[in-house]
Amino acid sequence: MDVISGMLGGLQEVFQWSNLFYCFAGCFIGTLVGVLPGIGPVGAMSILMPVTLGMSAQSAVMMMAGIFYGAMYGGSRSSILVNIPGEATAIVTCFDGYPMARNGRAGAALGMSAFACFIAGSLGVAGLMFLVFPLADAALKFGPPEYFALISLSLVALTFLSSGSFVRAMMMVFFGLLLGTVGLDQTSGAPRFTFGCGSLLDGFNLVTVAMGLFGVTEVMNLIAEPEASINFKEKIKGIFPTWEDWKKCFGPISRSTIIGFLLGILPGAGVIMATFMTYTAEKKLSKHPEEFGKGAIEGVAAPEAAHTAAAAGSFVPLLALGIPGNITMGLLLGALIVHGVTPGPLLMTQHPEIFWGVIASMYLGQVMLVILNVPLVGLWAKVAMVPGRILIPVILLCCLIGAYSTNNSGVDVVIMTCFGIMGFLLRKFGYELAPLVLALLLGPLLETNFRNALTMSDGSFMIFATRPISGVVLAVAAVLLILGGFSNVRKSALKKASGR
Repeated sequence: MDVISGMLGGLQEVFQWSNLFYCFAGCFIGTLVGVLPGIGPVGAMSILMPVTLGMSAQSAVMMMAGIFYGAMYGGSRSSILVNIPGEATAIVTCFDGYPMARNGRAGAALGMSAFACFIAGSLGVAGLMFLVFPLADAALKFGPPEYFALISLSLVALTFLSSGSFVRAMMMVFFGLLLGTVGLDQTSGAPRFTFGCGSLLDGFNLVTVAMGLFGVTEVMNLIAEPEASINFKEKIKGIFPTWEDWKKCFGPISRSTIIGFLLGILPGAGVIMATFMTYTAEKKLSKHPEEFGKGAIEGVAAPEAAHTAAAAGSFVPLLALGIPGNITMGLLLGALIVHGVTPGPLLMTQHPEIFWGVIASMYLGQVMLVILNVPLVGLWAKVAMVPGRILIPVILLCCLIGAYSTNNSGVDVVIMTCFGIMGFLLRKFGYELAPLVLALLLGPLLETNFRNALTMSDGSFMIFATRPISGVVLAVAAVLLILGGFSNVRKSALKKASGR
């Protein structure tokens, strides 16, 4: 079956009323859980898994897939308006989305977010159609040494492209890696740095940490500096991005879509890693990098396009090889297996109606999501007109509910509060929070792949140099590290010279 006839067959399946309803329901639920901090697509899919038992395999996967990529759209709403990432993939959107709202461009940020997601999601589905099997074969060439090298490069690149001090950024990376060691040792199963607290056995929850570093920190900042509150008297305009905005964002959306899709194929944190990598790349390529972090619309378009394209890319190993690249794909795999369908190379021939039906539903879902989100941009933008005296307790309440709902534990509320205080102090002393968050996210993956690589080589470190992909990637990371060190020394020398 060729791609065109397969897609036509998939459209016939998805336009059945039952499938159409479940696809829309998934998109709507996904958008909702994306907006609400702490729940996330994994929680929603886990809760609704028993409901899918009474559906067909097609309807079940269509609805659960809709929840997954619907959350990609919804997570940016609270990031832009109140600096609280509704979903981990929306953390990077806080960096420029919230400053845009503070600068009176909340409507443009929300509109560009929706359009970037639609464009990247549509292109990602097209890439999934044509490249699913060739890209799955390429992904199989990545082993533990390659993943270790790629994660190392992403951490070094983020510090190298940091707008502040390179040394301070590296300090945040090491601190994040240290925090990532909290929990059960993945090899021996022994608890590390938990200090007898059972809630820390799984380590620090990324969403809880993010809500503390961005949400609670912002509350403290608004209390300390009331003039920083978003409080506009006029109706917010400019929901549709201007032609100038589109000229700025065309390149970032295109590049981020490609990078995000390719990273989404890789198991692990590919979707979240894509947002950090594309943001730092666009900051490096920009003619005005100083605008990033202060309300650059490219800083919203790039990560939004990246995580939506990465979400499409994450379906490649699941559909082609039957290998889930992350926990969300694992839930989708479980839904298929429960219905007697095994994903893998034979899925296209044994169950073509499911294979093509899911892909067709993903494209239709993108259309549904942009229809759901764009008309409501004006409604979301009105949140930015809420006075600070009302907005502060609302933000704090959302953070408290979101932190508690992650594990139904008060310990998570304490952790969130501690990270909020920490984030406030770090920002006051000029430390960037992005390297800390990325290192906390990637630390466990870095350690696991490092150990697995040494196991493969019987303890020899030469495996990282002798394997071509890992050798080249680590060499690039080393060059960036050296350049960053020289740059920091040069800046220090210039400051001393000017001080004299």
